[in-house]
Amino acid sequence: MMRVLAGACGAGLLLSAALTYIAWHAGPLMRTWIVGQLSQHFHARVELDAFSIAPGNGLRGEWGLWAEGRGLRIWPSSEADAAQNAHGEPLIRLDTFRFHAPLHYVPGELLHITTVRLTGLRIHIPPRTHEVARSTATGEKLKTPFKEFRVDRLLCNDATLVIEPGKPGKQQLQFDIATLLLDGIEPEGAMHFTAQLTNPRPKGTIQTSGGFGPWVVDDPGGSSVWGTYTFSHADLSTFHGIAGMLDSQGKYKGVLRDLVVDGETDTPDFRLTRSGNPIKLHTQFHAHVDGTNGDTYLEPVDAVLGSSHFRVYGKIVKLAAQQNPARPGGHDIDLKVNTSSGRMEDFLRLASDDPEPLMTGNLAFNALLHIPPGPQTIQQRLELKGQFTLAAAQFTSEKVQAKVRELSMRGQGRPGEKKAKSADPVQSAMQSHFEMKGGVISLPDLEYMVPGADIRLKGAYTLEGGELDFIGTARMQATISQMVGGWKGFLLKPADTIFKHDGAGARIPVHIAGTRKNPDFGIDLKRINGNSFEGSQQTHPESPADKKP
Repeated sequence: MMRVLAGACGAGLLLSAALTYIAWHAGPLMRTWIVGQLSQHFHARVELDAFSIAPGNGLRGEWGLWAEGRGLRIWPSSEADAAQNAHGEPLIRLDTFRFHAPLHYVPGELLHITTVRLTGLRIHIPPRTHEVARSTATGEKLKTPFKEFRVDRLLCNDATLVIEPGKPGKQQLQFDIATLLLDGIEPEGAMHFTAQLTNPRPKGTIQTSGGFGPWVVDDPGGSSVWGTYTFSHADLSTFHGIAGMLDSQGKYKGVLRDLVVDGETDTPDFRLTRSGNPIKLHTQFHAHVDGTNGDTYLEPVDAVLGSSHFRVYGKIVKLAAQQNPARPGGHDIDLKVNTSSGRMEDFLRLASDDPEPLMTGNLAFNALLHIPPGPQTIQQRLELKGQFTLAAAQFTSEKVQAKVRELSMRGQGRPGEKKAKSADPVQSAMQSHFEMKGGVISLPDLEYMVPGADIRLKGAYTLEGGELDFIGTARMQATISQMVGGWKGFLLKPADTIFKHDGAGARIPVHIAGTRKNPDFGIDLKRINGNSFEGSQQTHPESPADKKP
């Protein structure tokens, strides 16, 4: 028995020595073979600084050879790609790779590799060239002779994916991949993956799994990909002017250049920085995403802000440096927004730093929203244009609401009831076109209605500071004498003729000034004396934004 064991050990030592000798001399030959195969596969220049092999057991105990390479670089596959690679980066850069191959290789069958470990992987995807577009359109395919292997598992840590934009002047996208696991790698086939990576903007952690491939050698951006994701603790303050922590989950499919993404997001503390209260925001979205430059087309987004539901269509794209020299690489947001079931208080809380909104009510609106990139706050950059209706509105200020009730009672010719309390508070209604720019909301044709009165105004309201500047005309159901009542009303009977309008009621020129916390309602005496009621409807008043200091 001892002689058998000794003989087996001796044979093993001799075999190990022989394999070590072969591996030592075979390393340079294998290096040449690997470079040649990769060059044919990627149709590109390939560099490999060093390669060595040594005998040993694999992770499953099988006898074979361990291979290790260092300094692998694969350059873009065409001169056109290389010319567009502004950073002079290889397509693939790899610090080290290590794998185990068994000795029982059968000619004609795939070489079975159990595990490959990679460190320092950097993939740099160039923009799509016209040459590639033509070959794809004509159905031509480059051959991929690198077919002699199958890998069970590939493990990679601390990888980086860089995607060059397809349009000149746009910034590249970079994704830091903490871990990447690929299963079932075969030539010209798809593979399964799981990964954890850091999203650059908004910064957060993405966990994803799905399928990828086959890799399109002549057009990496056309490679198929599909899977699911979770996006955790994304810090929206990465974008200038907004804040909040976002969580998202969903699924995607398509090619790198055109991904269809369906998902939802939750931001319990969404807010505008510098002003605005935190408010819960939930969205469900269907979008097309260009993975090569980050451009996103929303088709649509169903969102709930607080208790307000609204729908958004549009696009979020990166501007080229020459389009926006002040802030190269910034996002240009161009959206269409509409709602038929909103609450005024939700939007006012978002736009104002006061914990109590100016008013409440049922809101419906259609608007075009544009936010260009720039160093200013969201409020200063945001441009909004559209129309709205507000029903069942009430002011939150008791002082203002008392004025509204007094206006309604006088307008109905019931001035004695102006201080009476009612179980049903007076509600208002509003409608107008609007335009918001530079933090100022302009209302050119605001109509404010309460029982007994119809007030038509035009003017502006500043979000920061809450300044009011409106002029217009109040049309009342009652006459002037009926509005005042009592013996004073009797004395004002002659004035009914002056203010009478269309045979019934009174028409009074009014103004609203001051701030939303301390508004000043009054009769415009100058326009009474000048008998220019309609003049207020012809020209816009000077807005707070236009006033000289």
